[in-house]
Amino acid sequence: MADYNVTSVDIAHLKKSDGTATPRSDYSESIEKPGASTFTQDSVFDDPTLAKFYTPPDDYESKHRFDPTARWTEEEENAVRRKCDWRVCLFVCLCFAALQLDRGNITNALSDNMLKDLGMTTKEYNMGQTIFYCSFLFMELPSQLISKRLGVDRWVPFQMVMWSVVATCQCKLTGKKTFYATRALLGALEGGFIPDLSYYYTSAELTIRLSFFWVSMTTTTIIGSLVAAGVLQMRGINGWAGWQYLFLIEGLVTLSIGIFAALWLPASPTQTSGGIRGKGWFSEREEVIIVNRVLRDDPTKSSMHNREAIGIKDLWKSVTDYDHLPLYVLGLLTYIAPGTVNAYFTLTLKGLGFSTFHTNLLTIPANVLFIINNLTISWLSRKFKERTFIASIGSWWLLITFIALVSIPNNTGAWAKYAIFTLILGYPYAHPILVSWNSRNSGSVRTRSVSASLYNIAVQTGTIVSSNIYQPSDKPYYNHGNRILLGIISANLVCFFLTKVWFIYRNKQRAQKWEALSAEERAHYLATTTDEGNRRLDFQFIH
Repeated sequence: MADYNVTSVDIAHLKKSDGTATPRSDYSESIEKPGASTFTQDSVFDDPTLAKFYTPPDDYESKHRFDPTARWTEEEENAVRRKCDWRVCLFVCLCFAALQLDRGNITNALSDNMLKDLGMTTKEYNMGQTIFYCSFLFMELPSQLISKRLGVDRWVPFQMVMWSVVATCQCKLTGKKTFYATRALLGALEGGFIPDLSYYYTSAELTIRLSFFWVSMTTTTIIGSLVAAGVLQMRGINGWAGWQYLFLIEGLVTLSIGIFAALWLPASPTQTSGGIRGKGWFSEREEVIIVNRVLRDDPTKSSMHNREAIGIKDLWKSVTDYDHLPLYVLGLLTYIAPGTVNAYFTLTLKGLGFSTFHTNLLTIPANVLFIINNLTISWLSRKFKERTFIASIGSWWLLITFIALVSIPNNTGAWAKYAIFTLILGYPYAHPILVSWNSRNSGSVRTRSVSASLYNIAVQTGTIVSSNIYQPSDKPYYNHGNRILLGIISANLVCFFLTKVWFIYRNKQRAQKWEALSAEERAHYLATTTDEGNRRLDFQFIH
């Protein structure tokens, strides 16, 4: 089958063969039919003229469960969604927690005088973090391509086991050379770590579940801070520093999760039987509901099977998709300011006179606020069916708090400075919105896999920048660095506005061409076009 692609937002733009509109709300999870007991959303499969262009190919792993005539009740859909949440989403959150535990415990280790023990300076620490993010960035796209070829159920557990081994070995660091080496290996093995939930959930459901991922990561940071506050007190036992025990214990924990992931993660919703999963998680009826509700929302999810490699030609098409550039720029700029503050948060608290124990505990309020704002901003985006302006709330928050930071005198009290830093790090996090936004504007599985990598590359590039904003010559208040960050935040707000303008312009441009076609011309276009994904006339970008 040719790679005919349409997304949920495209459906709102299509018209049936008789010229009437196909109703589709951008954010609706399903549309209940008046006078019927079914809870099945409208889609292209309801139109005989359009349906034939979106029928899944024979090699699609869930083709045997595809049934465009299938209908189900609201109760059935809610039950299936809850089962997906408990069996799939919850465990993937645990996998993200493992990622954060091994990636984030470096800040806890810093509070235990790790740099002094290793004979390193903050500049050398910056270099190590830069090496980590460069390695992470370098492996982002290759990792996604490997995952698409081997399958997420194979590649993700391999990544987890391998990075956990390296993370555990950090307990034997001896100086900057071993620090640099482990940073490089961790970055390379963690790069491209994206367990895919898109085959279990509709696009509207995905944003809030992505926010669950980062909530789990932040919750792990809170738990990690509590654990670190205790483990770091082990300094001196058997001649080891507290940070060595921290790396050892937490590395072994994530290793056990990685081994379990190899046994637990299924290949797809229709391939859950075997091993510790027993006879499978879903009944045949439930598999039909999962597959068809996802494909009715986004028919492109059947255009590739779950172990199909992306060819060089398709890769190049995705890389050269200029319509994604605004989102990549947002990914680059949005997180630089809070990332810079976060990298030095524990060191800053130590510099303000707080003890190692209290420093780790004082990181918790910022993370609690972060969780609240993360869930709130994701809910607002879905509630008001808006991405650009809702996602920019975090940047407005940062603009206000950084103005306060650069305005206060250097001799401001420790608790006042701590309050400002806590507000900065508790900002409304736009990442779940931007990730799902980027995914929905891709328009095909091939483009989606590559665009997810390129977006993350942009984010990691921003992280590299954030690791080098604060310089030793600017210590201890980093006034110059904070003014630079204030300028980046201002530029980011301008980019949010321009992104909105760009997508409105592109949609208007497409709509004019599409609306000018008759019903017969539209059908002919769908049958013969070589346009793919978001380059098609019937595609509309969300914003």
